[in-house]
Amino acid sequence: MALSKSRGDHELQAVGAAHPTRREVLALTALGLAVGTSGAAGAARPARAAAPQGQLTWGIHVSLAPSWFDPADTQALITPFMVLYALHDAMVKPMPGKSQAACLAESWSASEDGLGYEFVIRKGAKFHNGEPVTGEDVKFSFERYRGASHELMQEQVAAIETPDPGRVHFKLKKPWPDFLTFYSSASGSGWVVPKKYVEQVGDEGFKKAPMGAGPYKFVSFTPGVELVLEAFEDYWRKPPSVRRLVMKVIPDEATRLAALTRGEIDIAYSIRGELAEELQRTPGLTLKPVVAQDPNWIYFPDQWDPKSPWHDVRVRQAANFALNRDAMNQALFLGYSKITNSIIPYNFEHFWQPPAAVYDPAKAKKLLTEAGYPNGFDAGLFYCDSSYANIGEVAVDYFQQVGIRTKLELIERAGFIASYSGKKFSHGILRGASGAFGNAATRLAAFVVKGGAYAYGSYPEIDGLYPQQADELDPKKRAAILEKMQRLVYEKAIYAPLWQLAFINGVGSRVGESGFGLIPGFAYTGPFEDITIKGA
Repeated sequence: MALSKSRGDHELQAVGAAHPTRREVLALTALGLAVGTSGAAGAARPARAAAPQGQLTWGIHVSLAPSWFDPADTQALITPFMVLYALHDAMVKPMPGKSQAACLAESWSASEDGLGYEFVIRKGAKFHNGEPVTGEDVKFSFERYRGASHELMQEQVAAIETPDPGRVHFKLKKPWPDFLTFYSSASGSGWVVPKKYVEQVGDEGFKKAPMGAGPYKFVSFTPGVELVLEAFEDYWRKPPSVRRLVMKVIPDEATRLAALTRGEIDIAYSIRGELAEELQRTPGLTLKPVVAQDPNWIYFPDQWDPKSPWHDVRVRQAANFALNRDAMNQALFLGYSKITNSIIPYNFEHFWQPPAAVYDPAKAKKLLTEAGYPNGFDAGLFYCDSSYANIGEVAVDYFQQVGIRTKLELIERAGFIASYSGKKFSHGILRGASGAFGNAATRLAAFVVKGGAYAYGSYPEIDGLYPQQADELDPKKRAAILEKMQRLVYEKAIYAPLWQLAFINGVGSRVGESGFGLIPGFAYTGPFEDITIKGA
């Protein structure tokens, strides 16, 4: 297969080729290209390390959902990856130092015409039952995938061929610059499950007893209580250092901090405000803030209903002016969150920075009056993931001050995600967020464009631009189209962006390497095989 130079920032040919074939070396040499190495993800496996030891316990801020144990159900949110990075592995995924690191695929290449991608499966990659990862497993996992953007991906892929157990060839219907981004990070389609095992136990059986190719094996799950995992010593990258991981469900922030202080847990996710300040003052505990690729926003899902006040752009603009983001950030996140006024992470490719958000309650009231609501209006329910109740409470207060009257409705994380993507939040507003990997195009596909998993409506002028950028092979022209799309999102005030979230965590004294911040933009701990206990 002829190889092509990469387009944009993506190294599409033999990126991370830890052990390139002779054919690949010759092809690359002919093009004057160097063979890349896989860096941290594809480092040569060290000599047999000491057996994993000890246990670390997490205090998880949300109830764990069995759907997060199955890559096929991955949504355009970061939450499932909290578990996926432990249980499963992907062909290509974000890792320390690389946004597209060779994992189960030791190398990959793109055809000159952009219509083909070939992946070489890493020798020695195994599932937890000892069976090797094969091309049939890769093909099966892609075709079985039903999560975010699955229709878009399936529309683009013409065929998947497995010429031998160690290779997989994706044929596209037309050149698509974002194939690798969607496959490697913006969806769960590249995360591989064992075909024989899934066919044997079925989808529901798989959720009850998942099996993957990741650094940790499933031991047990007690809904609402805990998930227990055990080290998989034959993991291709390296054996994990910690023998057992326990993820305890502790939804209340104060309870999580108390458990961390008493040494009952070693890592606590999501500690904010005064509790974060208390954590900073507590001897033996360490505050670990991570600015994640996780913009937060307020969404007006019935803005497409002509009878709704939110149909008027002036009302949506008023909501934006009503929010004092700086004060909210300081009070809730000690100022660590980054205010960008966009639903696109600032570190994403093709990010466009809109004008700065402004807090101006007088202007908000003026806009409401001009829109025909001099005394404000009843906005219905404000739906909010219960783990971020404090964001909702403060936002409701600010809206109330300008006359937008709404009542907070808290919903547990898994139920909130299901209702959000199921388009069940109407006649109200909601607090949304996404820390999923990807780029500007993948985020727009999920949250703005017609048919997006979380788009309750769309605007024709934006919809018309999306296929144009997807087909555009000139990087500069494509960037210009994506910028225009983001400008329209801002001008139409489709959202009231809040900030790019600082996910603030606490780490106890037993932890050596916590894994926070190792994978750029990732909110949670990872890679799990890099996490250590002090002195172990």
